[in-house]
Amino acid sequence: MRVIGLMSGTSYDAIDAAAADLRLDGDTLELRPLGMVSEAYAPGLRDALAAALPPAATSLAEVCRLDTLVGRAFAAAAVRADRELCGGRAELVASHGQTVYHWAEGNTVHGTLQIGQPAWIAEATGLPVAADFRPRDVAAGGQGAPLVSLVDLLWLRGRPGTPVALNLGGIANLTAPDGTAFDTGPACALLDAAAAALAGLSRDTDGALAARGTVHGPLLRRLLAEPYYALDAPKTTGKELFHAGYLRAALAGFGELSAPDVLATLTRLTARTVADAVRAVAATEVIASGGGTRNPVLMAALRAELPGVALRSSDGLGLPSAAKEAYAFAVLGFLTWHGLPGTDPASTGARHPSVLGSLTPGRDGLRLPPRGGTRPVRLALRRSG
Repeated sequence: MRVIGLMSGTSYDAIDAAAADLRLDGDTLELRPLGMVSEAYAPGLRDALAAALPPAATSLAEVCRLDTLVGRAFAAAAVRADRELCGGRAELVASHGQTVYHWAEGNTVHGTLQIGQPAWIAEATGLPVAADFRPRDVAAGGQGAPLVSLVDLLWLRGRPGTPVALNLGGIANLTAPDGTAFDTGPACALLDAAAAALAGLSRDTDGALAARGTVHGPLLRRLLAEPYYALDAPKTTGKELFHAGYLRAALAGFGELSAPDVLATLTRLTARTVADAVRAVAATEVIASGGGTRNPVLMAALRAELPGVALRSSDGLGLPSAAKEAYAFAVLGFLTWHGLPGTDPASTGARHPSVLGSLTPGRDGLRLPPRGGTRPVRLALRRSG
């Protein structure tokens, strides 16, 4: 089955669309990557998203407008992916949508909201759309995240030692072989906020500013005192906590610190909190993905924090780092289509596994496959061609 997975993360800079051939062979789910395309949000839409996200106030009128505009943007990405990657033969679209609020208090998640109305995707592509994956896990007592943990568990099963999967997006999350999965804290969220506030940049490309700076010890200690880090897993967080206002409050009282010094300190914060999480699960290998892997200063800081632990990119294992989350949602959409659970309770803290999401009919309605498939226990990657 050819499935297009759509993903836009907490950096909300672009929509990634990855296409995959997926099929069940007994208890093995086979994935053949077909490639990825990426569509940047229009500057006006990205600015509107940023202006509406917590801790900013917004209105239901603006939420409605953004739900529509994000849905249209996701639809355009799906149309392009079907044309360029699937030759117009895709059978299902799986859309994560754009997270705009994750209602977490301590270790409890009460609700989560992703926008990007799937009806626009179904209308533009003619294909059925699986979407709104997270709320079902929350309703079952889970965190609703990180949902990619199920794919990580299937993919890394049988690998020697204690491998962990690490995603470095706006927020960093980790999955261990025993199913433990959680957000470790910020990856690029505070780095991007500092680059914007102190240097007028959308990001610190290649860690260039951080490379010129020196870690400010008192600021690092203040940042590490954040109570979130002391919570037990499972736990999740987002830009509801780690946003520009949070950074301003952390900088208060330190005078005028240079942009390079602040970015060097925030880079060390990400490396330290990720490394603490990796050590807590006694990992022997870290397989990283996400935009943060393209920051050589951050990766060097991680290696320095984790001597003796192998750190490599998922690219080397056949799963493109930039597209990993989009492929993961293609897998989750495939499981939903076949009536199979898309969560592991050990990862999210839910009471039971759940079939995730909702389905929006395509041009020809819904023709679901007969029930009876086996829930996969491993993921095998197959080469394209």
